[in-house]
Amino acid sequence: MEKVLIVDDSEMNREILTEMLAEEYEIFEAANGIEAITFLKEHNTDISLVLLDMVMPVMDGLEVLETMSKNGWLTDLPVIMISSEDSPEVIHRAYELGVTEYIRRPFDSHIVQKRCRNVTSLYAKQRKLASLVTDQFYEKEKNSRIMIEILAHTVEFRNGECGDHVINVQSYTEILLRELTKITDKYNLTESDISLISTVSALHDIGKISIPDEIINKPGRLTDEEFVIMKSHSAVGSQMISDVPLYRDEPIVKLAYSIARWHHERWDGRGYPDGLVGDDIPIGAQAVSLADVYDALTAERCYKKAFSHDTAIEMISKGECGQFNPLLITCMKNCAEEMRLVKEGNNPTMRGEDDIREFANELLKNDAMYSSDRLLHLLEYEKMKSHFFESITGGLSFEYNAASDMLTFSAKSAQAIGVEETIIAPTHNEHLIEVFGKKTLDDLSAKFRSLSAEQPIVQYYLHQLVTVKPGEEQPVQSFRITTTADEHRRYPADTHCNTYKLICRTTWTLEEPQRFTGVIGKLVPVGGSYGIMKGANLDDFRGLL
Repeated sequence: MEKVLIVDDSEMNREILTEMLAEEYEIFEAANGIEAITFLKEHNTDISLVLLDMVMPVMDGLEVLETMSKNGWLTDLPVIMISSEDSPEVIHRAYELGVTEYIRRPFDSHIVQKRCRNVTSLYAKQRKLASLVTDQFYEKEKNSRIMIEILAHTVEFRNGECGDHVINVQSYTEILLRELTKITDKYNLTESDISLISTVSALHDIGKISIPDEIINKPGRLTDEEFVIMKSHSAVGSQMISDVPLYRDEPIVKLAYSIARWHHERWDGRGYPDGLVGDDIPIGAQAVSLADVYDALTAERCYKKAFSHDTAIEMISKGECGQFNPLLITCMKNCAEEMRLVKEGNNPTMRGEDDIREFANELLKNDAMYSSDRLLHLLEYEKMKSHFFESITGGLSFEYNAASDMLTFSAKSAQAIGVEETIIAPTHNEHLIEVFGKKTLDDLSAKFRSLSAEQPIVQYYLHQLVTVKPGEEQPVQSFRITTTADEHRRYPADTHCNTYKLICRTTWTLEEPQRFTGVIGKLVPVGGSYGIMKGANLDDFRGLL
């Protein structure tokens, strides 16, 4: 039974309202505003509705509303104003403070019951909607984190850097920008700005896909010619992002472009590729630049040993790695201990699952009455962010949900492989069996379920064989999945092989015993397969043979 708090200094009025509502609600009473606030401090989450008199001694109804508003209770707790007060100013002020309904005295039993029923029903639906949206936001945010983790392993696979580099840079960037907002309002950064910049920082080195292996993984010092090629990754990365066909005008795309292109610029104009000076460099790119340098100094690479945390801070502060914004240098010194914790694996900026839900709830509470437009925008933004990451890294991705036994491919994945975007019971799907083989599907399923939450990642190689037969209108394709790159296998002259690294991340429940809940996967091109990853038509392979 729902609970109603009646706040009125007249005992007779409280008895009348109790008589009208007692059959449907459990009733609690307060004789004045002070009693009401004291009760709500302990029980506000248990109450479904407050009936509040405006004219009371000690603390009147408007003062109660102001206190409820300051405590954030009006977001989830509806208030019906009960009064014989006819003053337009009082009524207007009550609505401004968050009153949901107004009932005049003397009371009409039918009106009181109907309005109470309508208000509690409306708020119950809103709470259910808010909970649903929070769950959806949580899932989107969790998937964004997993996507970044997959991207980190892509970087590790491609250029030999530590797989934590992408995640660390994201964390350092967030730490620096949060501190920046504390010491200055010069850049007018919002919470949303900081979240977006730190997320997009994962793409800062995406252009290194274009750098030859012999240069990117060279253990010794690069020659002048090799360094010119290495430096081209900034311009190439920004060009890759600008070529993304979807969401070209969205802030996330523009931000990703600026970070990819200008994260090697320096405060004194001695960076590359454009020699920007000072705040001509976007603040997001400045923060990522400093985060990138700190992580590079403190990580072991194929061409150097790792410097200690203190040495790296000192080198950056003295300008030994180029000049940085003095404000960001101050932020780095202020947050040196926090950055050290991230470096040692204790990352305070990575949101846990409870933190994500709390973050979602706070976003919703900041918008009055759960505006539908706001909720839809929030979900659309997360969807756009996921699609953008898919576009920039090729778009060949998939997700499997164990509860529904449903396999979902991105649109480009389904088109490239030649399957439906959504497949129920994939290990029994005839078309999928025809493409990959029953044994391969069963082996993959068993392997995924044999992993654990502590070791959730597994990697395979997917070989796409495209055969062009004389006289045939369409190329014929088939697939093989192996545990090795299988680079030396020879194929007939009319067959072209594209090899992708298949990186899969299994998901698990938090509670013990942990249960397998699904898989999120990504296909990363090996060698020169980037064309089809960007959506090339199979007909394009005729020119390769």
